[in-house]
Amino acid sequence: MSNIKRLLLLPHLKVHNANALSSPFTIGFPAMTAWLGAVHALQRKLNAHGFDSAKLIGAAVINHQCDLQTHKGVGDFVHSIIGTANPLDKTGARSAFIEEARCHLDVSLVVEYTGIDKEDEVQIQEKIAHLLNSYMKIAGGDIIAFKQPEFFKVELNNSSDLKRLTCKLMPGYALIERRDLMIEAMEQGQDAMDALLDHLSIHHHCEQDKEGNVTWHSQRQSAGWIVPIATGFQGLTDLGTAKNQRDPEVPHRFAESVVTLGEFKMPHKINAIDEILWRYQTDLSRHLYLCAQNNSVPQTEEEIENAYYA
Repeated sequence: MSNIKRLLLLPHLKVHNANALSSPFTIGFPAMTAWLGAVHALQRKLNAHGFDSAKLIGAAVINHQCDLQTHKGVGDFVHSIIGTANPLDKTGARSAFIEEARCHLDVSLVVEYTGIDKEDEVQIQEKIAHLLNSYMKIAGGDIIAFKQPEFFKVELNNSSDLKRLTCKLMPGYALIERRDLMIEAMEQGQDAMDALLDHLSIHHHCEQDKEGNVTWHSQRQSAGWIVPIATGFQGLTDLGTAKNQRDPEVPHRFAESVVTLGEFKMPHKINAIDEILWRYQTDLSRHLYLCAQNNSVPQTEEEIENAYYA
């Protein structure tokens, strides 16, 4: 295995109206499947434009700003989603309202790649800029601005290479997986949903000194900016066919979202680039199609394709 990570930085992608309904019961930052899906779509477009050997094999997501589109009126207790009722039905009337949470984002992507030669880098940069400017979407949102893509090489155990990259990502927060918190809680006998909620709940307590002064303290069960994140899907049915399925050539199965815990962590606190890189990972024995971190043996594109379509 090479000691050098070849990385492509897509800095400050400004995305308008991205899908913030990341799972059936979480609203906020888009699901990780949306980000890896966008990176995979970019690879396919590069391959279709003559860069056949280019492979985008992992991605890190750094959030600079997330503006969830909600409204809280005077006297309201909770925020409401700002939604639209479109398209209009055939009579011109407003259709039934289906909640469609949206957010505006400023995000940087760090993409690990193979198959791109040094002499092709300028052409790749130009082609990516063209693709981002034309018809690509990310998490269902429109890309309205971005900065020039850059190539980096980060040698493992070389702190100066890593620092040069992370400086480009500040200020921002890298999304990392904290499945370990869920595993620890469930090994102690907790239900998955209880474990999730316990780590997201804010606990308040007070202390009274000898003079009678009361001081309130608020804290969570674990340190850090812990959030719920959607990281993939679990199949509910066997592979087969379904009426009106999108692609009749690909086996179909019903699935549900996989939700776990994640953490937003400032890039200057990471010690290795693998701490923030996400990759596809499948487990057919449990019908799991996931985005995961810290894979000991990253799956090849052929293995992933066979898992999804075989």
